[in-house]
Amino acid sequence: MTGFWTRQGIVPNLRWGFVALTLFMIGDGIESGFLSPYLAEHGFGSGQMSLLWSVYGFVVAVAAWLSGALAEAFGPRRVMLAGFGIWVVFEIAFLAALAQENFTFMLISFGIRGLGYPLFSYAFLVWLAMDTPEEVMGKAVGWYWFFFVLGLGVVSSYYAGAVIPLIGEFATLASSLVFIGIGGIMLAFLVKARRPDPGGLQTSLRSILGAFTIVVERPKVGIGGIVRVINTLGFYAFVVFLSTFMVHDVGLSTSEWQTVWGTLTLTNIIANVVFGYVADKIGRIRTVAWFGGLLCAVSVPAFYYVPKLLGSGFWAILVVGIVYGAGLSGYVPLSAIMPALAPHRIGGAIAILNLGAGVSQFLGPVVAGLVTPLGVAGTLWVLAGIHLVGMALTYCLRDRPSPPKEKPAMDRELAERTAL
Repeated sequence: MTGFWTRQGIVPNLRWGFVALTLFMIGDGIESGFLSPYLAEHGFGSGQMSLLWSVYGFVVAVAAWLSGALAEAFGPRRVMLAGFGIWVVFEIAFLAALAQENFTFMLISFGIRGLGYPLFSYAFLVWLAMDTPEEVMGKAVGWYWFFFVLGLGVVSSYYAGAVIPLIGEFATLASSLVFIGIGGIMLAFLVKARRPDPGGLQTSLRSILGAFTIVVERPKVGIGGIVRVINTLGFYAFVVFLSTFMVHDVGLSTSEWQTVWGTLTLTNIIANVVFGYVADKIGRIRTVAWFGGLLCAVSVPAFYYVPKLLGSGFWAILVVGIVYGAGLSGYVPLSAIMPALAPHRIGGAIAILNLGAGVSQFLGPVVAGLVTPLGVAGTLWVLAGIHLVGMALTYCLRDRPSPPKEKPAMDRELAERTAL
């Protein structure tokens, strides 16, 4: 059985890590669908909400960038535990500030909390790249993003929609600590390193420096980082304005929109696995360009024009959400392309990948600010055009670097240990 799972990209020592990742991301994602409307109901203005999400996104971008280098320098497990501790401490601080409606302390605590989830989740991606055989890396990253989004978008959205009517928004936010706590405990006791954590100050500093120099050594890694920014730029912009547009302007109920959002991410997690396997069959570049870039470019404007043509048609909007969710997952093979572009500096390459994810979360609320001068339709067309640019940039990543020097030996060792 262990040999079967290894062939699917899930190596034995990281198996429980996928479960811990899912639980952690459930806790982190509970707020995504309702925090902005909740703050608006309590008198916070759109400018304050935009600032809150922008500061949070900026911190996430920095933490996402450094998580790869820190994981390579100090070991992924240590970095994940640090992220867990930061998240818990500053979530409690944020809830206390929110209860007092103290925006300054909300901004500080919510921003610092942004360090937590990239250190936890993206350090695990580095761990995955280090311990997974190259020939199944596409499948491995498909499963990684499956569990990531399962927690961040699907379970968290359905959970929030179910419990808010029962216990209210604030208690729902506080319940996130339960999921985060269980995930952190599982990491501490059930997920073990296959090799000793790196040691030595010189080695650690060299690994951290690699997060800065990798784009000079491998320019294509920098291009891949830009494509990663484009991947979820619209998704994080939608968190700020699309829910408000769908509820206040289109006329969906909050429950209906939560269902659309949850189904969108449910589609995404299923397609994450599918496109991981597809990429290993038809090519990772082709998958990202056509199933990622093109599907997103088509579906993003449809969020405006479908309800404009059909009114508040729940089922039609749901179909648009399904197509967009599938398009987001078309970018999944980037997580396998990037390490292959720099096999000697896996941590540095993933640091740039993670930086792209973080910058995307930072710039998403900034793009959402275009709604005021351009309107919802204009903003969606800007996002669609950006996806087409990303589609073209993806073909710049075509590269056939020399085979890695060290990975095959590690893969042979893993195969011997996990063979049936």
